[in-house]
Amino acid sequence: MNTAATTGERTREQQFSLGQRFLLWLVSWAGYLAIKLIAPTLRWSVSVEAGGPEDIAHIHRQPVIYVFWHRCVFPATYFWRNRQIQVMTSASFDGEYIARIIEKFGYGAVRGSSTRGGVRALLGMHTELEAGRSVAFTIDGPRGPVYVAKPGAALLARNTGAPVLPFHIALQDPWTLNSWDRFMIPKPFTRAAVRVGKLIRVPAEADSAALARYHAELQAALERLRDEAEGRLSHSVIEPFNH
Repeated sequence: MNTAATTGERTREQQFSLGQRFLLWLVSWAGYLAIKLIAPTLRWSVSVEAGGPEDIAHIHRQPVIYVFWHRCVFPATYFWRNRQIQVMTSASFDGEYIARIIEKFGYGAVRGSSTRGGVRALLGMHTELEAGRSVAFTIDGPRGPVYVAKPGAALLARNTGAPVLPFHIALQDPWTLNSWDRFMIPKPFTRAAVRVGKLIRVPAEADSAALARYHAELQAALERLRDEAEGRLSHSVIEPFNH
């Protein structure tokens, strides 16, 4: 039994009221069931950008830093499931129920964000990479602005030597929530297009100016992948992917 983990869970429980704890239980199970029931019905297709990883089904053989937009959490949770990827989640109430949902799909949660506990969370991500586990950022989270990448991934890549792997998942006519991130929920039996980018490596000697350039490259890559994934959904022919 992991005493430290158990103590951490109790501490997190104590920061929420009884009503919030019930809501966390309800929302986390509802979210889990929604993903479990809807995602397997989707018609998945995948494409990899030129220069990207040749076999994304086995990319977890090396630790990488996955980055994607917050609105893609629903399909991404299913697509990359059961790989022991460690995901940075906010220490807030919203972050707690997201953590509980993704943990049911084989992820770990590193609490903290760019706005709350950021330094602690980056150190936690660093530790996970050194242990050989991949990590992931919803890179415009936890509160946006939407489609604006935070700098943590590039900094972590420089400090650990792990490459950044950007990706986007586009959905055909999803339900879109009226939230800051325009969160997407797929409709059953519709199409999902996964577009995986090329690995971005940040050298250890990168100074502040170079780090800013790599961050800008990552921002551009995420925008490009989003456009390309959404463009694929406008085509009548899709390439199936058995995941």
